[in-house]
Amino acid sequence: MTRTLAHPVVTTKQVWRQLAKASFAVVSHVTPTGSPRSGGVVYVAEDDRLYVVVAEDSWKARHLAVDGRVSVTVPVRRGGLLALLAPIPPATITFHGHATVKAGGDLPSRLVSLVPPERRRSSTLVEIVPEGHFVLYGIGVPLLRMRTPATARARVPVGV
Repeated sequence: MTRTLAHPVVTTKQVWRQLAKASFAVVSHVTPTGSPRSGGVVYVAEDDRLYVVVAEDSWKARHLAVDGRVSVTVPVRRGGLLALLAPIPPATITFHGHATVKAGGDLPSRLVSLVPPERRRSSTLVEIVPEGHFVLYGIGVPLLRMRTPATARARVPVGV
């Protein structure tokens, strides 16, 4: 008798709760000359959006202002002793969306604490609105099931 493992049943609301717990993401985009780029950012999740802070004179701010198309991956730490003993990758939430650079905008209060004081005046806010689906790996599944990609993957609509 063969048993099949069910895909995780995860809701959009659960994904947003996971995003709200984390504060680090990798944002990927294409430069105006067509070169792929990605970089780490700190963020807060609020009102079905991610708010990212970048240096106002950074390539991220300049490139994102041109096109705004992004892909975002948020690694989600899974705790416990098993994660230290077994080669289990971090869980991830990935999505594509649109980024808008908000020059001169105030940083949300939750984001201010993530930015060193000396960088706050020279930072700019980027609003990222997810589109389509969240692509999940290891969200809503036991740690050991993450070793089997077919049972660890899921897609959840961005909209409720």
